[in-house]
Amino acid sequence: MTSLSSFIELPEDEQKTRGLFFTPREIAQQPDTWMTTLRIFQANQKRICDFLDLAGVRAALEQRPVVMLIGAGTSDYIGHALELLLRQKWGCEVSTVASTDLLPSLEEYVVPGRRYLWISFSRSGDSPEGVAVLQQAIQLYPSVVHLVVTCNARARMAEICKGSKRACLVVLDDAVNDRSLAMTSSFTNMVVMGQCLASAWSIEEYSKVVAQLVRAGHDLLSRAAEEARRIASRGFSRVCFIGTGPLASVAEESALKVLEMTAGQVQAMSETVLGLRHGPMAALDSQTLFLCFVSGNDRRAKYASDLLREIGEKGIVGGRVAVGPASAMAEIAPYCDSYIAVEDNIDDAYRPVVDVIFGQMLGLYYSVAHDLKPDSPSPDGVINRVVQKFRIY
Repeated sequence: MTSLSSFIELPEDEQKTRGLFFTPREIAQQPDTWMTTLRIFQANQKRICDFLDLAGVRAALEQRPVVMLIGAGTSDYIGHALELLLRQKWGCEVSTVASTDLLPSLEEYVVPGRRYLWISFSRSGDSPEGVAVLQQAIQLYPSVVHLVVTCNARARMAEICKGSKRACLVVLDDAVNDRSLAMTSSFTNMVVMGQCLASAWSIEEYSKVVAQLVRAGHDLLSRAAEEARRIASRGFSRVCFIGTGPLASVAEESALKVLEMTAGQVQAMSETVLGLRHGPMAALDSQTLFLCFVSGNDRRAKYASDLLREIGEKGIVGGRVAVGPASAMAEIAPYCDSYIAVEDNIDDAYRPVVDVIFGQMLGLYYSVAHDLKPDSPSPDGVINRVVQKFRIY
């Protein structure tokens, strides 16, 4: 079986038995759901823009808030995908802070007297860290304003927002509230909502970008499944994902997808193009698949090309794969075993939602190759769809 549709078309009982009832659908549905997310933003544009104005996003430069992007695990990588875009579009200082770091050290992240906008991303809206950070921040730092993006209208974080005048809630379509353990369509749709926020006052301009993303996503889905299956069948025990700028978030999320969906049987790591040489290259060996997400920026692409060539010359990995714009194929393809092209003319800032589809599919096919159930790949329940409750201090 080489296409997502081949899983989706299995008899329903077999899908459920093999743990293939949710994950293939949730990967495949993504391009179409991005348009729905855009429409949700458009329907709430005035409310959201009014809130962002309240937060000071369009105030005089020195009065604009420090923007913190908050989430745990995959939701933390959403912030990494959006940080540079929001900084450029809003002219604000923007940083990504994992809620897992923020919760035990809240007071160390807040400078008294400074203006803040915290944007929290959470699929379930019920993760212990996300709920606790929101509750404690509202209680201890009432001047901070909060925007929460979730896929669950009944989330605890949603309830907290409804009770606060300094919080704004954005709920995505229930179809992207992934039922499988691994976040896929929830990740890309929350990133799309973040991209909408970046263009909040010029959403028609961004709507043209979404049309490009939808087209590129459908194209990648139709072409890349066979390559993902082929790679997974080669039996690599390690995968190293590489990216730079916004594509570093794709490398992080792809590594997590492989790790989650194989229950750790395939070890996955992520690094930046220039960061790999500073020690992490020591982890590469003949059982490692090296996968690079290549920038559409010519200067960044040259760094990726040089790294792929160096890795090949040193002979330290079992295979090299690149995902990048079609225009870079001629330069990059000689240094890898296969090159998966994505549509040209999509800025790196918007590409994470497209490129990550390949990482998601690789996780899916690795899971199947290891006789696991992609919908619930942790047979001993070591990890769960929503992190289990723990003591909050």
